[in-house]
Amino acid sequence: MKNFILALIVGLLVSACSIQRSAITGDKRAYGYSWEQEKQIGKEADEQIKQHFGVYDNVALQQYVNKIGQEMLAVSHMQREDTPATYKDTEFFFRLLDSPVVNAFALPGGYIYVTRGLLSHLDNEAQLAVVLGHEIGHVAARHASQRAFIQQMSQIALVGGAIAGQHFLGIPGGDLLGIGGMAAQVIFLSYSREDERESDRLGVEYASMQRYKSAEGAQFFVSLERMSAQSGQSIPNWQSTHPDPAERATSIPELAEEWRAIGYEQTIVNTDQYMGMLNNMIYGDNPREGFTRSGTYYHPEMKFQFSYPEGWHVINQRSLVAVVNNDQNAVSIMTLDNESAGAEASVNVFLNQDGITTTGKSGITNRGLQAFQAEATGQTQDGVALKFYLYSIEYDGMIYRFINYTTVDNYGTYGPRFKEITSGFRQLTDSGILNIQPVRLQAVKTTRSGTFRSFLPANLENLVINVTPEDIAIMNQVGLDERIESGTWIKIPR
Repeated sequence: MKNFILALIVGLLVSACSIQRSAITGDKRAYGYSWEQEKQIGKEADEQIKQHFGVYDNVALQQYVNKIGQEMLAVSHMQREDTPATYKDTEFFFRLLDSPVVNAFALPGGYIYVTRGLLSHLDNEAQLAVVLGHEIGHVAARHASQRAFIQQMSQIALVGGAIAGQHFLGIPGGDLLGIGGMAAQVIFLSYSREDERESDRLGVEYASMQRYKSAEGAQFFVSLERMSAQSGQSIPNWQSTHPDPAERATSIPELAEEWRAIGYEQTIVNTDQYMGMLNNMIYGDNPREGFTRSGTYYHPEMKFQFSYPEGWHVINQRSLVAVVNNDQNAVSIMTLDNESAGAEASVNVFLNQDGITTTGKSGITNRGLQAFQAEATGQTQDGVALKFYLYSIEYDGMIYRFINYTTVDNYGTYGPRFKEITSGFRQLTDSGILNIQPVRLQAVKTTRSGTFRSFLPANLENLVINVTPEDIAIMNQVGLDERIESGTWIKIPR
């Protein structure tokens, strides 16, 4: 029976692969999905990406990113005379995500994302063109589908790994953060280093064909290397599967020179335009979307707060807030419940799941707010016995649901901590916190010469986020003691 099931699975995987022509080489090759499936996967995952990270609220900057992306697309392998109609008719979408993380990525079927964190670390339009061209290269070469095919043939299940490599009690980070299904399968599928090198080549090719000074892209990778050295670890999502940043800092100018040698003059940098678009963009974490201070989580926009135990850390996402202990064997996850009619119904949604056994429940009030609590047991797929404390509270026309859990053996220790977190939920009334504003970038041309350090604001420690002089120097792709000539653009957080 076991062998029969294994044979059936392998048969399904083999039959699921698609043989199609490559948009890059024109040769036939095997992919994990057909192009139509890739477009559908991208479309479905795009909705989850937008919901989870949020799109940055600046129409002009969104349009600017899309404009440069469309320029790169026009000369890519997706839009050439000999491109098969299957690919040529595909619409591409370029999104600017509201995230401080320095990141860019692509989903199958034509969905390209850059973060405001990445934009803050670029110095000009030429660098943005290379990055967007690189991501178009991933889509054109169908790298995700290639990796899916390889994993299918290796009988490796496609599952969403944990964000930042973490798992909580065996539950993948993709599930914890609400990214599941095909989206998780694709988002957490790593490219090979050769995939990355191919996309580097394509990114330089596309930028060079549009006359951008594509060698400028090397400076961004120098900054990545400095960020990596500063943090003592690889940069999220431009990490172990990517070629070493120092390698790319050398290879990208070499690739650019190859295109110059065959007649593609590369003169466009467009620093003035880029800095003008970047001016006043939010920098770093936006405190209005939630922040912590002295053991309390505050959300100024939604006007609530709650305390959490000493030594626990907070994961603040647009779609949830998670509080996790140091041993990562106890977690409290708060989300908005937009479906239930009240606190009791909200708790019952969880309790009514298969495999959950309710051990007690009751209605309560918290500072005049209606709430409902329950305890229940269940187990992971690996058979680990869990105990849950569920808590939903009605506040300001919305329902906030806390799902708290740990192992049955540890519930005696962490159960009281869960109740401390949930009972601490209350209205935020401190006007100083309610009116807190994010740090924004000021892009300015220097009117004198001097070391970069001499241009830094004196009150850096008074900003609402933690930022060091070295952080700002890296963002500007310069050294702290590097001489800056008069008339040079710099980006300063204020």
